[in-house]
Amino acid sequence: MPYPITFLVTDLISELYGKKKADQVVITGLVAALFVMGLILLADSLPHTDWSPVNSEMFTKVFGLFGPAVFASMIAYLSAQLVDIRLFHFWKRLTKGKHLWLRNNASTIVSQFVDTATVLSLLCFANVITWDKFLPLLENGFLFKVIIALVDTPIIYGVIYMLKGKIDIAPYED
Repeated sequence: MPYPITFLVTDLISELYGKKKADQVVITGLVAALFVMGLILLADSLPHTDWSPVNSEMFTKVFGLFGPAVFASMIAYLSAQLVDIRLFHFWKRLTKGKHLWLRNNASTIVSQFVDTATVLSLLCFANVITWDKFLPLLENGFLFKVIIALVDTPIIYGVIYMLKGKIDIAPYED
């Protein structure tokens, strides 16, 4: 549930501050995810203490990262977010800054497809999941993300409405 909402966040940042700031937020998110992944890998490599209610095996089971899955997620995140930002600004220029619903939904729906197809393809190529599961997972994952994208449309309008006049909104030529 939280991941599809990140596309709402990048669309808001794109709308309010422009493409460059949205790109910076995406890269920052990637660096933060890599940092957290490193901390978890470090903690997973260390032995547990005797007084901890969680032993090493349980910690690995709950927090351990599966390399191909993390790699696939990071590549999909970066690809999809950058596609989202570029499409959002394409639609913003094309509509001359009008039709926020169109750029929000069109950019997010396409980028969510990129995300879902990328992560599943990489996991299939890595033999983490079998190819016979690709299409059902793609259909279900993408459908869920499209529903979230449609539901977030009133939210983006509400946030923009609340901030109008309080901050300068990036021009559509950005």
